Amino acid sequence: MSDSAIPVRDHKRTETTRTLIRAARTFTADRGLAGFTVEDVCAEASVSRRTFFNYFASKEDAVLGIPLGHSDAEAVAVFLAKPSPIPGEISPALLADLAELTETRWRDLEVAPDTVALLIAAVDKEPRLLARMIQLGIEAEQADARLIEQRERLAEGDPRAVLAAQIVGAVSRSALSAFLAPGNADSLAAVFHGRIEAAQALFASQTIPIGKHA
Repeated sequence: MSDSAIPVRDHKRTETTRTLIRAARTFTADRGLAGFTVEDVCAEASVSRRTFFNYFASKEDAVLGIPLGHSDAEAVAVFLAKPSPIPGEISPALLADLAELTETRWRDLEVAPDTVALLIAAVDKEPRLLARMIQLGIEAEQADARLIEQRERLAEGDPRAVLAAQIVGAVSRSALSAFLAPGNADSLAAVFHGRIEAAQALFASQTIPIGKHA
């Protein structure tokens, strides 16, 4: 959705969220988390302390870009609305649809070179943030595996659901790295879809030796 299509109130909230994230990341990269206060971030963003806590639960959440009340429910509903016609079988478009869900989430969180670069600089200054990022990534993949089970009507713990979530997660990390590489002129969406197509081609080209999967 373009900014011009966003209602005025939602547009203002989006802009305030972006401003707070950028400020928190910049301060963290320069000073570390202990080197600034919530009030410093508020002053930079021209908002009150009360407003800050309407958007984020903590400085750490602002740095990591985890706003309060953020929901991907609409994108998830679109994903769940495309189940396999045969219960227990995987939809041929599963990876593509899961990639679309991931891309929508990225758009909502404004994944852009400058904001990601600020996040990397902040994590370099505060390595403990990396552990939380990793944990959040693991939890996100687990949640997506549950969504895949629900959509494809699979048994709980089906390894295909787990692998699909992990594959798209790995492709996402690869795409983000390529997107941030010096000299890249492609959009994140273009890089991501290129990686998804490469993963599909890779798996399609492989054979399983007889007897090895028994």
